[in-house]
Amino acid sequence: MCRMGGSVQLARIFGIRIGASPSWFVVLFLMIYYLSGLFDDLLVGYSNTTAYGIAVAGTLLFFVSLILHELGHALVARRNGIGVASIDLWFFGGLAKLTREPATPGQDFRIAAAGPAVTLLVFVLCCAALLVANEQDVVGAITLEVDRSSPAVGLLAWLGGINLVVLVFNLVPAFPLDGGRIARALAWKVTGDPNRGTRFSARLGQAFAYVLMGAGAYLVIRGDGFGGIWFILLGWFLAQAARGAVVSSRFSERLEGVTVGDVMDAEPIAVPVETTVLAAQDEFFLRYASAWFPVVDGLGRFIGIVRKDAVDGAVDDGRPAIAVGEVLDPDADTDSLVARETPIEQLLGSETLRRFGALMVVDAEQRLCGVVTLDQVRRALAAAVPGPIVDPT
Repeated sequence: MCRMGGSVQLARIFGIRIGASPSWFVVLFLMIYYLSGLFDDLLVGYSNTTAYGIAVAGTLLFFVSLILHELGHALVARRNGIGVASIDLWFFGGLAKLTREPATPGQDFRIAAAGPAVTLLVFVLCCAALLVANEQDVVGAITLEVDRSSPAVGLLAWLGGINLVVLVFNLVPAFPLDGGRIARALAWKVTGDPNRGTRFSARLGQAFAYVLMGAGAYLVIRGDGFGGIWFILLGWFLAQAARGAVVSSRFSERLEGVTVGDVMDAEPIAVPVETTVLAAQDEFFLRYASAWFPVVDGLGRFIGIVRKDAVDGAVDDGRPAIAVGEVLDPDADTDSLVARETPIEQLLGSETLRRFGALMVVDAEQRLCGVVTLDQVRRALAAAVPGPIVDPT
């Protein structure tokens, strides 16, 4: 495991980094503690050790189901041409980080609906497994009304029930929940304006957040401090996310009509792919104050990024005659490419722009025609929105 971007890497699935924030480990241990008591009561006639083992298995399987939910979003996003930076588990569940926002309401709808579809499939499979295990009262099992279950049936019942809760909660039409994103896509389709769709679903999200916080306060008054605080924290998070979406939509309106071509550097310095690393060091890195340069072929098509560290390393290793094409940055993939006509607002949430600091602008034939940097995007935002602004990434 390695730490990256404030989270601990757990695995890579389909090339997507799966990570967990420190807050997730708190939830992990709390859930194991809670489920140990639950299964101790549910599994009549079994030892505390058995209940603890099922609690650990149930907790891990629940988080696996959350990862599958986020993979549903991520894989559909990929099929629609949107990159996936990572999937992170944290205090309130999981989050798939996309490199950009959907460009059409259809993309938005498909990506938002994919996660709940996976959760529904997990729920159906759990119910089917209960039937195979000869559990006659499936409804009673998943609502935990059956106290004579075997460990396997108890585990399947709880996993099916919790996924049903996740499914229903996620489908509430309140941004940033999946149901809210679906509502945004539908409003976007009807109005033709993604910003109006965002504000519509975000207002619903704010209202739902206040309902959750009110319910949390009620639970605290009734003596359920743990559940009440959880609801209050969840409501506060949803309210902040919805408010951020409203602010972001207003930024997008101010930037309407501004494209990447309007703010990019239209004459970027590029290194020909056949250039040796020694020549690149002398003619580019020692002459210009830059840590990297785009690399192009003979037709001007973008090939990749070469970094100063890679060039200096090759020269120091006694390989000055190799071409820069052999030391390209492997992390600078197609997610770093944008078209000239791309609206600047689509870059505001770009994970690649935040991480790399720049995007390459190419035409239909992949010829490099410019470079747009994070500073240029910030200046465009500052010009559109007078006064102090929030970092667009």
